[in-house]
Amino acid sequence: MDKIVIHGGRRLSGEVKVSGAKNSALPLLFATLLAPGVHRIANVPDLRDIATVEKLLTVLGAQVTRKNGNFVVDSGAIESVEAPYDLVRTMRASVLVLGPLLARLGHARVSLPGGCAIGARPINLHLKGLEAMGAKITLDHGYVEARAKRLRGARILFDMPTVGGTENLMMAASLAQGTTVLENAACEPEIVELAEALNKMGARIEGAGTDSVTIEGVDELTPLVHAVMPDRIEAGTFMVAAAITQGDVLVTGAMSSHLEALIFKLREAGAEISEETGGLRVKGPRKITSVDIKTRPHPGFPTDMQAQFMALMALGTGTSVITENVFENRFMHVCELQRMGANISIEGHTATVKGVKGLLGAPVMATDLRASASLILAGLAADNTTEISRIYHLDRGYERIEEKLKSLGADIERVKE
Repeated sequence: MDKIVIHGGRRLSGEVKVSGAKNSALPLLFATLLAPGVHRIANVPDLRDIATVEKLLTVLGAQVTRKNGNFVVDSGAIESVEAPYDLVRTMRASVLVLGPLLARLGHARVSLPGGCAIGARPINLHLKGLEAMGAKITLDHGYVEARAKRLRGARILFDMPTVGGTENLMMAASLAQGTTVLENAACEPEIVELAEALNKMGARIEGAGTDSVTIEGVDELTPLVHAVMPDRIEAGTFMVAAAITQGDVLVTGAMSSHLEALIFKLREAGAEISEETGGLRVKGPRKITSVDIKTRPHPGFPTDMQAQFMALMALGTGTSVITENVFENRFMHVCELQRMGANISIEGHTATVKGVKGLLGAPVMATDLRASASLILAGLAADNTTEISRIYHLDRGYERIEEKLKSLGADIERVKE
């Protein structure tokens, strides 16, 4: 098993390119199940989750080839409607096969999902939406089984915004009979990109990016040709890396329209951020100002940046209050940051971070994907050596992050434990 070793205290500088967005590539790859034929998707990141999707598509009968981030998916002969437990348990996004398989073939059997232990994240909103569209849903030995001769359009009101639910039902509704309206829909940029891609395939979707999405079903879709947008969470992580090391980094591919809440808070913390051709330049402050954040669905502060921002606040000049409103168990990185000298206390879904003058390197353990990133950021700013174990979480969402940070001047390497 690998671990990351960091000798901290180096100021980052230079230019780093953001990879394609994992959370966009996943639904786009599953969307290839909606239309028989050869699909071409470019700028797909090389990640463990992407490898899982490749295996799952192959199990279902698709032919998949990839080279240098370019995927070719021939979904002409889908031979199975079952997404098995061994694959689905490693990645929650696997549940996104449910809508496409049901819409195209009238039948889907999908294991209940697994993934990071950051909260329950139930799929009941997906299932309620499919039932409203006429699907018969049964639960059998850990599997969700859905059947429908053809889905029907419906008005669906989500109890809360759900990214996966919005994506699943948007794909399913593209081939449904009639019009579907998703109310209280998620508004994330990944939703907008999926809608744009589905419209390229012949779907009729309006309102993506707002809380009301309308999908007029069509009889068939055509193969997709598309390039995945840059990953806003990876971009945000490099922006915080520049800030926490008093660095000067141009993050190529970072899009200000996708990062408004983070940019606002980083500027409050003292960072200088400017738009340049192709990306954002971030200059870290000499002294980090403590600021409060509350995670919210987009366009609010993203929960996927909470852990990284907490690492920054650990070195603030005052006290920061961080409120996690999206996932109930997303403070597991706190005890590891405490091992490095951070002064953090938790009460319910609120963390109070009293800034310290410096962090000290220590052996720490990653507990989930974004916690892994927060520990790397803390290690970059800490004195002495930080060793981060269980980094298989990291490989689910960051493409060669240690190589990218090394190119900016970090003393970081991946080694065998």
